[in-house]
Amino acid sequence: MIREIESLNNEKGATSVALYRYALCVEYAGARYNGWQIQKNDEVPTVQGHVQKALSVVANEPVAVVCAGRTDAGVNGTYQIIHFDSHAKRENRAWVLGGNTNLPDDIAIRWAVPVDDTFHARFSALERRYRYLIYSHKVKPALLTKGITWTYKPLNIEKMKLAATYLVGKHDFSSYRAVACQASSPVRDVKELNVYQSGDLIVIDVRANAFLHHMIRNIAGVLMTIGAGEALPVWAKEVLEAKNRCAGGITAPSAGLYFVDVKYPDTYSLPKSELGPYFVNITG
Repeated sequence: MIREIESLNNEKGATSVALYRYALCVEYAGARYNGWQIQKNDEVPTVQGHVQKALSVVANEPVAVVCAGRTDAGVNGTYQIIHFDSHAKRENRAWVLGGNTNLPDDIAIRWAVPVDDTFHARFSALERRYRYLIYSHKVKPALLTKGITWTYKPLNIEKMKLAATYLVGKHDFSSYRAVACQASSPVRDVKELNVYQSGDLIVIDVRANAFLHHMIRNIAGVLMTIGAGEALPVWAKEVLEAKNRCAGGITAPSAGLYFVDVKYPDTYSLPKSELGPYFVNITG
């Protein structure tokens, strides 16, 4: 938790300055932000930009944070894990309450814990998990319009479940990533892909070692097309095997996507995710 940094600022010898590392969980509604990552233009609102400013106030020094997974504009997070180093030694509660005092209402720090300097929010992660929320109803909703994806088309969840089975495992997901994706390899290992229904709300739940740019939104687009009866379930497999983005369907909107979990080695003892968002009554 503490590193000693040698400072040679005076002729009498080196002095030691304690540097502490903290891990935090951040929740946010992404509708008002141009994604997680801070932009070169400081006037562009980002989640990272607000979080860094808030924590810098608590630390009384500039703070730079590293996240588990960068999310796009409009994407939400319920369990975004970050870490940062600071000379400031604060109680866990101080980082949470002080940070939240300086954050807008649609961003919140859920918890904070000290960690040792081997922990890295991105590189220590073993798996990541997202949920995609679809409201299937003939009439558009007035509530949570920026937190779900609405379709007026009835969706057959059994067909969507069958289609999802073709995408589980280690595959080349070239057909399911954005054309502009910069990942060096299109291969990803999808550990689990489930489709649940609660009333008119359908949840696509995906767990993998990592994800490609727009991968889940493209999967959601294919599954929604199949659920609407516009393609057979095997189409999900055919798209996968094509290894060509042009073979896929539409990219589903960002509003329905939530970053809900990250798995780390147990040695770090981080608080477990509650698998949000909190208004979804599915804990599987």
